[in-house]
Amino acid sequence: MLESAHGTAPPGASTREPAIAGQQDIQNPAPIDAHEPWMRGLHADTGYLLYRLGLRSGQLFNTFLQESGLRLRHYAVLRFLATSTGALQRELSTSLGYDPSAIVGLVDDLERLGFAERRPSPDDRRSRLVALTGNGRAFLRDTDEAGQRVTGELLGPLDAAERETLHALLQRITEDGPH
Repeated sequence: MLESAHGTAPPGASTREPAIAGQQDIQNPAPIDAHEPWMRGLHADTGYLLYRLGLRSGQLFNTFLQESGLRLRHYAVLRFLATSTGALQRELSTSLGYDPSAIVGLVDDLERLGFAERRPSPDDRRSRLVALTGNGRAFLRDTDEAGQRVTGELLGPLDAAERETLHALLQRITEDGPH
């Protein structure tokens, strides 16, 4: 039996050498060195940093919401609905930047939990408004403090003034950017 650099290969595992000399073992990759030139390049890219921040934020919020069975996307719909008396699904899609087909599933989930409901639109009986229920409002009230803790953890390295500046800048980019 052939052995790899890490000892005996597990049953069924390929013991071939990588096709390209010096290629990393995909199953046991070397840790990423933040000091590598290509990583410094990525960290100089604001878009990449925003992407990483979004991933980290999503991870923290999804962990916080895990017990309720919701995900960050559900939470965003609930938060949006809390600011209105109801919204058309296409309005939710446009305002939140979610695909219309995703909105249908999210609203279905929220309806099953009793956090949102579809009701006829007063302007057009063929259209349905999605509205927050009393249970949905209670859920948001109950999660406010925990949500603030998650945001506090995410923004931990920043002082209060920096947090305020970051919020204002992100808000300006979001509101002024392409929709």
